[in-house]
Amino acid sequence: MAAEPEVLDELHRLRARVPQLTGALAASVDGLVLAQDTPGVEPEGLAALTAAALGVAVRMADATGQGDFRELLVRGVHGYVATYAAGASAVLTLLAQDRVNVGRLHLEGRRSGTRIGELVDAATARGEPAAPAAPAKASAKTATGTSRTRTARGTAPARTTPTPNTPTTSES
Repeated sequence: MAAEPEVLDELHRLRARVPQLTGALAASVDGLVLAQDTPGVEPEGLAALTAAALGVAVRMADATGQGDFRELLVRGVHGYVATYAAGASAVLTLLAQDRVNVGRLHLEGRRSGTRIGELVDAATARGEPAAPAAPAKASAKTATGTSRTRTARGTAPARTTPTPNTPTTSES
């Protein structure tokens, strides 16, 4: 994507404006990395989790009549994960320390989300793919050439080995 360097520049500027950010990632709504500045965090995994959280957030907003998705904030013991809409086909996810000013985080995240959305949407309008091409996944085929499907697993089998300090009994 031709907009990738510009998106990465926006992520760097955002991290400079909000020093408590520990990472920033722009991803497609499908979970593909567009640009990232996430030291210490695996970007592909974060992009995939962002897509999953986005799906739930969109459904929740729709089910409650709140309108189109705008943002999602998760607070953990050690900080925040904030996800913002970025145009029609991208999202911005920010990682921040617990001491971040949340109002500032939202202000700057919304601004950057808008800018990144403009960059990605313009690239898409020019016919460029929204995300770098991902390698094709091979489908699982059986020896007969038919696709396999996964089924839900049943309950775990009963333990056959005793645990330490637990008496064993035999029942008939």
